[in-house]
Amino acid sequence: MKIAVIDGQGGGIGKSLIEKIIKSDLRNLDIIALGTNALATAGMIKAGARTGATGENAIIVNAGKVDVIMGPIAIVIPNSIMGEITQGISLSIGNSDAMKILIPLNRCNVEIPGTTAYTVGELIDFAIEELGKIQKNSSQ
Repeated sequence: MKIAVIDGQGGGIGKSLIEKIIKSDLRNLDIIALGTNALATAGMIKAGARTGATGENAIIVNAGKVDVIMGPIAIVIPNSIMGEITQGISLSIGNSDAMKILIPLNRCNVEIPGTTAYTVGELIDFAIEELGKIQKNSSQ
């Protein structure tokens, strides 16, 4: 199963996702780091992604080639992450047939009720559990 982890700025959420995926018992996953900038991509590759690419075009091209897209919810909101998420990026992710597992962070002027009781680490753990369910269902 091909997974794209998409993040911007320093790639902290993406890095944490990749580290937890690798530590999980999930196998046969091809993790691709897609950063809006080189720092984000490098951090995610360092965390264990097999390969990575940087920038709008890399994200647009690869969003349609993966089975699952993971990252903060901001990746589907144009102009979020301090302007790093372009309309092209958010549109390509939204239009992708890939399953999206998004971390519901209450930033970018978006409030997601029910998420304030969880830490970022707990939200990432929930995302990894969801990835496991998707992988199990796709192999049946």
